[in-house]
Amino acid sequence: MKFSILFFICLIVNPSSHSQVLNGPMIGHVTFNEVNLWVQTAKSQKVGFAYKIASPSVKQWNFTATEITNSANAFVYKTTLANLVQGATYTYRVVIDGKIQESRGVQQFTTQQQWAYRTNPKDFSFALGSCTYVNEEQTDRLNQVYGGDYQIFNQIAPHTPSFMLWLGDNIYLRESDWSSKSGLQYRYTHTRNIAEMQTLLANVPQYAIWDDHDYGPNNANESYILKDESRRVFMNYWGNPSYGEENKGIYSKISYSDVDFYLLDDRFFRDADEKPDSINGLPNPDKRMFGEKQLQWLENEILTSYATFKIILVGSQVLNPISKSDCLRHYPQDFNELLRIISQNKINGVLFFSGDRHQSEVIKHDRIGTYSLYDVTVSPYSAGTHKFSKLEANNPARIIGIDEKQNFGKVSVSGERKNRILKVEFIGLRGEKLGEWSVNEKELRF
Repeated sequence: MKFSILFFICLIVNPSSHSQVLNGPMIGHVTFNEVNLWVQTAKSQKVGFAYKIASPSVKQWNFTATEITNSANAFVYKTTLANLVQGATYTYRVVIDGKIQESRGVQQFTTQQQWAYRTNPKDFSFALGSCTYVNEEQTDRLNQVYGGDYQIFNQIAPHTPSFMLWLGDNIYLRESDWSSKSGLQYRYTHTRNIAEMQTLLANVPQYAIWDDHDYGPNNANESYILKDESRRVFMNYWGNPSYGEENKGIYSKISYSDVDFYLLDDRFFRDADEKPDSINGLPNPDKRMFGEKQLQWLENEILTSYATFKIILVGSQVLNPISKSDCLRHYPQDFNELLRIISQNKINGVLFFSGDRHQSEVIKHDRIGTYSLYDVTVSPYSAGTHKFSKLEANNPARIIGIDEKQNFGKVSVSGERKNRILKVEFIGLRGEKLGEWSVNEKELRF
């Protein structure tokens, strides 16, 4: 790590920091020796980060390169800190115009620690959920308050998750937003500005996929005319390790301890929901959710995985046999291909996590001759809640169901090697446990 004596002498702690930082800072992707950091200023500013090992004995700061934020990217500054120490905790601060900014509270991150061929896999937990609606009177539905109860985000930080996953509908684009780049940027900025989010953003690494409401209009698909711009804006506001291939899509992969996570894109390549599921009794080859290239990528990635659990993240549900829409089952070409990838290659440890539905549940899909698949849906964070419809009220595939309650999921992975347990807890607005489900890795083997 390089340290500039001259720069350090010129730096002072700025007591009026908050007026210059509009949103964040936020931690993105964290590896063994790197971390992605993000911040948004209120206007054009010369911005960087200062960081150091979180120890009373360490006094000197290290500094990133600086950039002048501009309106073209919504005054966002992103950077990657490199050459960090494995398994170390760092304190960091935003630097604006040569001044270290006062933090809103604790601002720290911890790099991953190498464990393979050394120790048992690390026990850890992560938080996840979907559907974040932040009210705004001038653009909301007339005489209807749809979002609120942002205190759900206050309930997450005390659980000290190692990271957080946003499962889509992370903002709710309005009609005035999805027709322009500035509209897309405005909605991201407006949503990320709520006070209840700031502690999470500053101290917990954040990863995201999207669904329709943060991609474009309701039920938007590959025909959305601003999909390339929407992708660029998504990349500007999140800190994932990668975003699709060949400038298309946002799919990616992350790993933590002995778990691999596959972040899929259910919108950029998606055909219209209204297309028929089948033609002459066969899956419609012209109705795809993921597309051929993304599924090829997933197959190649998952074939090389040695992870105990392989978690596939999708904005839409995957396994629900009752849902009339927004479920992969209504895209049988991709549904069958996905299950073929798992079955033909005898991939152990596969689980699905999804969002979208404004209700939470665990769906079980039994398969002949091998282990059952599970789809864990967690929704909503702060959007309106739904009640299970009459059609779905007695869904025979549902193991656990939670409706009409805002909630998030806390997922814990623990236990000795070859006997790892994954536990999901659904937690409500007041920190109450609404439900719980767990599975042992031995139950997910061919």
